[in-house]
Amino acid sequence: MARCAALIAGVPEETPAFTVDRQCASSLQAVQSACYEINAEEADIVIAGGVEVMSRMTYYLPPSSRYEPLRLGDKPLYDTFSHGVTIVQPQAKYPGTNMGITAENVAERYHITREEEDAFSVDSQRKMKEAQDAGRFKEEIFPFEVQQRKGSFIFDTDEHPKPDTTMESLGRLRPCFKDGGVVTAGNSSGMNDGASAVVIMTEEKAKELGVKPLVRIVGTSSAGVDPRYMGLGPVPAIRKLLKKTGLALSNIDLFELNEAFAAQSLGCLKELGMDMGTELYSRVNVNGGAIAHGHALANSGTRILTTMIYELKRRNGRYGLASLCIGGGQGMAILVENCR
Repeated sequence: MARCAALIAGVPEETPAFTVDRQCASSLQAVQSACYEINAEEADIVIAGGVEVMSRMTYYLPPSSRYEPLRLGDKPLYDTFSHGVTIVQPQAKYPGTNMGITAENVAERYHITREEEDAFSVDSQRKMKEAQDAGRFKEEIFPFEVQQRKGSFIFDTDEHPKPDTTMESLGRLRPCFKDGGVVTAGNSSGMNDGASAVVIMTEEKAKELGVKPLVRIVGTSSAGVDPRYMGLGPVPAIRKLLKKTGLALSNIDLFELNEAFAAQSLGCLKELGMDMGTELYSRVNVNGGAIAHGHALANSGTRILTTMIYELKRRNGRYGLASLCIGGGQGMAILVENCR
């Protein structure tokens, strides 16, 4: 993917490229890998990003097909989103768990109610609508022309937000993953297509080119958690990063916490002492999160990073911290400092 994109974009063919896969944090992993490349003096400029096309999710044959006698006839196909994480080896320590069930597990552990999740989701939609109405995303969105049979149009606005969402409309939705559950389509992120990227370079190269950086990358971190509670991955990743940089939550001006599910986000906020209604919560996802924006998996890392950077510039804040949970039981975080 990275090599094809680079060549199409006109990057010189002598410039190498590679693709990484870390589920929901793939593009943030690309940023971390870019930092490694620069620190190792393998490069002085790196483009890092991610792309996801969930509308064209790949399909595969059931594992049993390789053991069946070869014969003609149709076979069922499995989509990787629904079944990809549930087929595990018999000796695996953890059972394959649907992502929605991991959110239900977090809700059960922290006694998070359906009403709390729906309220969090309404708040996400509200914040994004306010941000869209104020034109806050114009700097970070790259518009492009879409050709159709009846003509073309400029695509420059995210499609996923549902600004008319209310507690009443969410209350009418049924649980998606288990009877009596609290996770619904309305308090979960969407299945979306998206792409985003950032340019990272050394301070010396920026001066040479006359480029004024937006932010300085202070540090990154990753951590693992029980896969059955994968949504809590940001908690140890954030704590690890703060310890490494000698900062506290109170030092951070803006947080981007990817909203895979409202239950997952609320669990992280409770664990970090940043519950809804607290002063720290007022710094979280100030322009809405993935419940409103959508969650194009491999794209989300650099998407939330970009959104945070531009908001940090608008507010003239100093530090911004972005974090995501990762399918399989991990979390990643990145800390940046405004170049004022």
